[in-house]
Amino acid sequence: MTDLDPGLDLFPLVAAILAATTCGVLGNFLVLQRRSLMGDAISHAVLPGLVVAFLLAGQRSPIAMLLGAATAGLVTVVLSETVRRFGRVEPGAAMGVVFCGLFALGVLLIEQAAARQVDLDADCVLYGQLETLAWFGAPDTWVETFGWSTLLSTPRQVWLLVAVGFATVLFIACLYKELRLVSFDAPLAAALGLHPRAINLGLMVLVALATVASFEAVGSILVIAMLICPAAIARLLTNRFRSQLLLSVAIAATAAVVGYRSATLLPALGGWESVNAAGMITVVLGVLLVLAIVAAPTEGVMARFWRRRRVRRVIGLEDLLAKLWRAEEAPVAALADAPARFDRDVIRRARRFGLVTGTPSDPRLTAPGRRMAAGVVRRHRLWENFLVEQLGLSPDHVHETAERLEHLGQVHLDGPEVDPHGRSIPSGDDGPSDIPEKSTTMDS
Repeated sequence: MTDLDPGLDLFPLVAAILAATTCGVLGNFLVLQRRSLMGDAISHAVLPGLVVAFLLAGQRSPIAMLLGAATAGLVTVVLSETVRRFGRVEPGAAMGVVFCGLFALGVLLIEQAAARQVDLDADCVLYGQLETLAWFGAPDTWVETFGWSTLLSTPRQVWLLVAVGFATVLFIACLYKELRLVSFDAPLAAALGLHPRAINLGLMVLVALATVASFEAVGSILVIAMLICPAAIARLLTNRFRSQLLLSVAIAATAAVVGYRSATLLPALGGWESVNAAGMITVVLGVLLVLAIVAAPTEGVMARFWRRRRVRRVIGLEDLLAKLWRAEEAPVAALADAPARFDRDVIRRARRFGLVTGTPSDPRLTAPGRRMAAGVVRRHRLWENFLVEQLGLSPDHVHETAERLEHLGQVHLDGPEVDPHGRSIPSGDDGPSDIPEKSTTMDS
């Protein structure tokens, strides 16, 4: 199949988009609270709640399944907090113990249900089956699909995802400020009387409902990727919370569409049968996450590499200028620190910026270079004074520390006219050097 067919693809594609976007929005709060494992725990732990609800109702009733999932989600949150508090273990370990135990219980219950020959498939619950939402008897063209007949024939799984998605949007819209404050600073939220535990409990209930609504679409295992990956990708791309929410929705919807189409198109190129659509959506999310990790504009691997490279170049230039300045100040004392130790690339770069002149073996400071060098030396000696006078360090133990601090940029330190070693402190601007490659961010 190369073209989308209304009967086979409309409802599966809609369900994939709804599941991905709903889980993606909720995942933002889990990621910001550093509780990503809670989404994993709930997605596994709701399984026994689903099975018990199914066995009690005797059918896959949406209301019964939702109640069972919500109950299991609340039990997971309460048990995790109880184990953390009374077992005195870290939150991640507590959640791991709880969800592993509940998930194992759910698998056992599924096997028992299967032994009774009831309609509860483990593969469907674990991995999802988007393809089962096909619309038989659909019109031949997409234009004819939009009408009352479409609404009347919509599968209950899609309606369930619509209801949970609407509840999620309503919950976030009503408690947007509170959720944002709880996610970034829970103690402050508690001090302001916002009851962060109650807000988080409501959030976890929605995560449980979104998880069970997505079970028949993506399964209990692959829903974890939809809870975490869109939010993690958006977090790498922006530092603004509102933008992160919107980006996570766009990323989740894009992954749903691309993954669903790739599940058929990519295997067809190799002459194979189509693969599980939910699995391919997860693969697309994984690829997008890797791309974000590598190429994010500020937090990506490449951006950090180039930022650190610029910082190293600036530090090399400043070290060269400071050493040449000290050589002019005391030629005999600076003989051991001759500029020949510097890489020729550093000297070539300094000459290109007009900071030094002369040959590579005998560089000399220009007027702009001397001003910048004086600023570097001034910052170095002011920091030495601060470390000795304010922190009580020995003058013999402050040089290396001051050598690192002198590259931090502008300082506002008052001190005498001489440093702890009796050397004069140059006057002038002690702000950052005006070098084109100067980075405003110093990464540790």
